[in-house]
Amino acid sequence: MKLIIPMAGRGTRVRPHSHTVPKPLLPVAGKMIVERIVETFARTLDRNIDEIVFILGPDFGQEIKDALKAMSDRQNAEATFRVQKKAEGTAHAVYCAEEDLDGECIIVFADTIFDMEGSVSIEDADSVVWLKEVEDPSRFGVAVEKDGKITDFVEKPDEPISNLAIIGVYYFKDGAELKKEIEYLLDNNIRGKGNEFQLTDALDRLLKDDKVFKKATVDQWLDCGTLPAWLETSGIITEKEYEEVDKDRFPDTKIIPPVYIGDDVVLENCIVGPKASIAEGSKLKKCTVKNSLIQEHGQLEDCNIENSTIGRHVELKDVDQEIHLGDHSKIGVEV
Repeated sequence: MKLIIPMAGRGTRVRPHSHTVPKPLLPVAGKMIVERIVETFARTLDRNIDEIVFILGPDFGQEIKDALKAMSDRQNAEATFRVQKKAEGTAHAVYCAEEDLDGECIIVFADTIFDMEGSVSIEDADSVVWLKEVEDPSRFGVAVEKDGKITDFVEKPDEPISNLAIIGVYYFKDGAELKKEIEYLLDNNIRGKGNEFQLTDALDRLLKDDKVFKKATVDQWLDCGTLPAWLETSGIITEKEYEEVDKDRFPDTKIIPPVYIGDDVVLENCIVGPKASIAEGSKLKKCTVKNSLIQEHGQLEDCNIENSTIGRHVELKDVDQEIHLGDHSKIGVEV
């Protein structure tokens, strides 16, 4: 089975971090968002994903491909790369992998982290759509169901027709059928919201062709689309996955759970937590870190940070404020 992941977007709401790394590669408690998504499928599906198709922007470099290839290797899947040269909507993004749209496939827009108990049944379905019950369906595209089958899709309904929000995850028994409907939209220039080619329009055409759509309901749906949302999600996952830290590892540092602390991290005379995530290879001296996320190989000294996001290889000294810094930034140190 193929897993197709459109991820060509620039993630402008998580800048400065998305200047150098696509949003799905950002870490949450030491693991990339996209890898968490793949692991959820591995746990909840009754069949293996043997190929992951990544749809990238035209300016995504080799370092990004190497990271995605390494992640695919860890999941025992082949990595394939396609390019979306211009953003023209969700259906257009999927169609950029047109040569991969055949047989069983899952399409996931990697903007969020989701989780669920048990397994997903895809038997006797032409398509399965992952959904989450929400209090305010007017903010989302929703699915309408009857007797366990989906009968309609509605984008941000004014009337409370359904509280089942579409989270951007879809299974198709035959990707070629979806490809045919997307081609119809493109060939006839049928555009939806935002004057773009929308995947829900292709789904509507499949529904009208009497294809059987079933639902998979998730228990947890966490946003990573803005800096505050990324921090909040990181805190939730850190708390969920927290394992007690060996106090002998950092004898002169106070750890306030929950925290995530990666390998080869050095902490000297620090207060860390709650909801702090410090990635591998980082070194902190005389720092207080609360509800913040520090990526790989950060070096901080005499800093007091809260509600902050720090990129890779950042060097900070004498910082006492909320701060959001991209990779390789330097503040308070010699350059």
